[in-house]
Amino acid sequence: MFFYILLVLSISSLWWYWKARDRRKVANLTGKYIFITGCDTGFGNMAAKTFDKKGFRVLASCLTETGAKELQAVTSDQLQTVLLDVRDSNSIKKAATWIKAEVQSEGLWGLVNNAGIMGPSAPTDWLDIEHFREPIEVNLIGLINVTINMLPLIKQAKGRIVNISSVGGRLAFCGGGYCPSKFGVEGFNDSLRRDMKAFGVKVSCIQPGLFKTPLTNPAKILKEKEIIWNQLPPDTKKQYGEEYFQKDVAKKEKLSKACFNTDISLVVECMEHALTSLHPCAHYVIGQDAKWFWTPLSRMPADVQDFFLLRNREKPAVSHRKSTLCYKRIHSYKSTP
Repeated sequence: MFFYILLVLSISSLWWYWKARDRRKVANLTGKYIFITGCDTGFGNMAAKTFDKKGFRVLASCLTETGAKELQAVTSDQLQTVLLDVRDSNSIKKAATWIKAEVQSEGLWGLVNNAGIMGPSAPTDWLDIEHFREPIEVNLIGLINVTINMLPLIKQAKGRIVNISSVGGRLAFCGGGYCPSKFGVEGFNDSLRRDMKAFGVKVSCIQPGLFKTPLTNPAKILKEKEIIWNQLPPDTKKQYGEEYFQKDVAKKEKLSKACFNTDISLVVECMEHALTSLHPCAHYVIGQDAKWFWTPLSRMPADVQDFFLLRNREKPAVSHRKSTLCYKRIHSYKSTP
């Protein structure tokens, strides 16, 4: 009996210690510089507004002038914007030069690599290399390029790097370039974290589930997929069947309704913890779907993953034909005297 009481007390003590450790913050962060990419909309836009209110000197990159003007209109004079296309190395180098002039000897406390796109989401045999190229260029190559150019300033401040990945970096739930790009982000994040420990730089990765943002707009994703479907060769359409597109869309809508998170402030809270905690987490899994479905499923055997994921996809017509042919053969074999 004494052993069990001691065990409960030990577990409780460890839990309270972990909670207290988790709440400890870095002192004197007011006025520190933070650079956030992809601030036109979504996570980046809310993060820029939030950190501006908290007293950080936010340097926010936007892809468009409209996005930059709209953000400046609702934030303090302390927040500054810069136009940045993470696909363009010259654009990144110009932004890095501008940031260096702003932060000077203080260095850059935080880098939040948030810029990203979804890209076309469709079966692999519907796509060509250009469909894969853009999300990989933006989500992975662009993120790496920005990080490399900002590293001297972050090392100078012994600051933080926060990379926005996805549950799609743990489990490939759709075809296209999005999941490969996020798997790449996970690998880069882990190697970077280990490389930077010696310099006092802490690196974190945020893995959101499916959140309702412009990036995951179902209407936009459906339109891109429909354009690709309409351009498919007749042979490929025949393999999938004329009804495949609409039936698959219906299944995807059911999955989206079940999984979508609407409160994007949860992701921004993780960014804040990664930037301000004395002991930031290496990985942040955020969203009910990520915690209770995608992440547990990513650790299961491949057959289990395939079973659950394929239930939310329409079967191609060729698959139905194979099943029917197999049934007929078995039935014929059983009927033979």
